[in-house]
Amino acid sequence: MPKTSAAAERLARAVAAVPVNWGPGFVKRDPYESDPGFWPVLDTDCVWERESPPTTVLATLTRYSEVPAADGKGPISVAAVVTVHRTVNDADWEMAETLEEALRCPDQQLRQGERITGLTSQGSDFGTLGNLAAEDMLTEGGKYYSDELGGPYYYSWMQSRLGPVTVAAVGKGSEGRSADEVSAALQQGAGAMISRAKSELETPE
Repeated sequence: MPKTSAAAERLARAVAAVPVNWGPGFVKRDPYESDPGFWPVLDTDCVWERESPPTTVLATLTRYSEVPAADGKGPISVAAVVTVHRTVNDADWEMAETLEEALRCPDQQLRQGERITGLTSQGSDFGTLGNLAAEDMLTEGGKYYSDELGGPYYYSWMQSRLGPVTVAAVGKGSEGRSADEVSAALQQGAGAMISRAKSELETPE
């Protein structure tokens, strides 16, 4: 298990999905990686803000990829989020808080000009509801709206925990993109990250 921020960042970079992991046609978005000095927080008005990471987090990284708009279809936007906590208990709390956020804020503003509505969530421990890949897993779904792209479009968030590490795959559809297309990409990206996380956690630092 990583004990330092440097080791945790190395693990996060090794695990976070890159464009090829999502499927054919995906490329890096701009910006490609998040600023590691910030942590997303859902405020009391259900708006996502950026703050400094809590002391329970050793490292966190988000990578953004997409299938660009083409042939009359809009983009498929995806993101890979890897967070390395100090302890398994800290990672457990993140999973619980993520479930609570969907209950507290079924409608959320992602950033200026982007929002999701009707968000629902479901958690599953290992061995329940088909979860045979991670110690804990949750899924969220809702409708995505964009000032630029319109809406409503398909939105989904899949998050898993393996020891002190959480990995999440989030996808947003657009005009001409089916829920199945976005879901298939998320399954590929999440599967790649879970496999890498297992491999990394079994390898001595």
